[in-house]
Amino acid sequence: MAIIEFSWNKPSNQGILLEIKGDKLKLSDDVLISNIRWFITFRWILIASLVFFEILMLSASDALTQVGINEQQKWPVAIIIVLIVANIAYIFALDHCKPSRYNSPSINLWIQIIVDLICLSVVVHYFGSTSTPISFFYVLHIALACIFFSTRESLYVTILVCFMDSIVIFADNFLISQAPLSTLLNTQFLSESARKDGAIIWMLFLDILFLVVWYVVSRLSLIVRAHEHHLLDAYRQINQAQVEKDQYALLITHQLKSPLDAIRSKINLIKEGYLGDTTQEVSTALAQMDYRAKNMSALILDLLRLERLKDTCLNTAVFEPVEIQAVLQKCIEKLTPVANSKKVALNLSIENFICKVIPDQLEILLENIITNAIIYSHENTSIEISSLIDRKNLHASITITDHGIGIEEKDLPNIFNEYFYSPRAALHNKATSGIGLSIVKIAAENNRLKIRIASEPGVGTTFTIIFGTIKRPIATGSAKSIPLTDANFS
Repeated sequence: MAIIEFSWNKPSNQGILLEIKGDKLKLSDDVLISNIRWFITFRWILIASLVFFEILMLSASDALTQVGINEQQKWPVAIIIVLIVANIAYIFALDHCKPSRYNSPSINLWIQIIVDLICLSVVVHYFGSTSTPISFFYVLHIALACIFFSTRESLYVTILVCFMDSIVIFADNFLISQAPLSTLLNTQFLSESARKDGAIIWMLFLDILFLVVWYVVSRLSLIVRAHEHHLLDAYRQINQAQVEKDQYALLITHQLKSPLDAIRSKINLIKEGYLGDTTQEVSTALAQMDYRAKNMSALILDLLRLERLKDTCLNTAVFEPVEIQAVLQKCIEKLTPVANSKKVALNLSIENFICKVIPDQLEILLENIITNAIIYSHENTSIEISSLIDRKNLHASITITDHGIGIEEKDLPNIFNEYFYSPRAALHNKATSGIGLSIVKIAAENNRLKIRIASEPGVGTTFTIIFGTIKRPIATGSAKSIPLTDANFS
């Protein structure tokens, strides 16, 4: 048996990577916030590494001294405290402070870069600004600035990096006698004059390197942002074309509906004998015409319903609390004649619960799934409709199981695509339009529902609709009279 779960998330502003401000392309605030949280997490990992290093220094200082690493007094502890306080401040600013002119994702990132550069400068000083390659870690901040900021702002960060690194090198070699961390100290810098000359050359080399890195990365960042901008334009054009196509399809559908209704009306007049007697051959032809017209009418109604659901997907829908048992009973009453004509029994075994949904769309979703189950069931079988409630997590699911033709494993991923129907389904039901499950998909997306499908060819198919937060109705009295608010579903 093949099993697959579908989950759809409605599009949101989080999908927008870039914002156009003036003539500059910048990452959107949502993307900046996401990356801020990632860097906060990364900083916690760095803090944990520094704490581990301190513990290692305290527990194995003699062994580390033998390999050239000396104890560094209290500066790592100070760095750890500063980073912890800074991380807590960043989180507080993001989660508990309202966005304002002085509290924005860009300002938060600027503060992070400045604090990190100060901490890195302290580390560079104690590790050795000219005796170890620790200064190359400044390049990371330049690259990040080129990604997150405009070209001008990233240049400011690069100038700040050059300034802070120069200050550290100047202080280490002209003001302070540097104590090396390890045996990596180059012997040519041991003499006073050679050390100072080498420090100046090293400082100039690093400043030039930082500027070159900024230029290369900022150029690449501009190219990537330009491509992102072009992709956004293409995405908007595709969406606009899709909307125009849907509107045109809706117009054509409306235009087809009226003459088709007129044709069916005339056919019924002839069949009922209002226009005179007809031969058996004519009656048979009229029955076939009516059958085709009826299928076409059903297709038009499905198309209209599909377009209406798409419009709802683009707008804010109203969610209301509904009892699942009432919705299912309404669907069963409507579909019982269809099931009887197919000699299929509908067995309902539901433990009631209340869910917050778009009521008419939930009814459409359940109606289409049950209708599909009836259509593709074998005669003299049954369809079981049941519910399962997770009382601990307040989740629930509705299961609809048929005993019919089933779905091939290779077709399962595509069944919600518009106008898709498998050869197996087409043979069983030649009047299928391939739209019913597309309607189910959009209704599930609008209602934030998941659907799990398990199927085996020749045995049957099980649709499981998974609901998020639910509420149990009060046992005594009418559950419909229970006052419900948005708080019940938060």
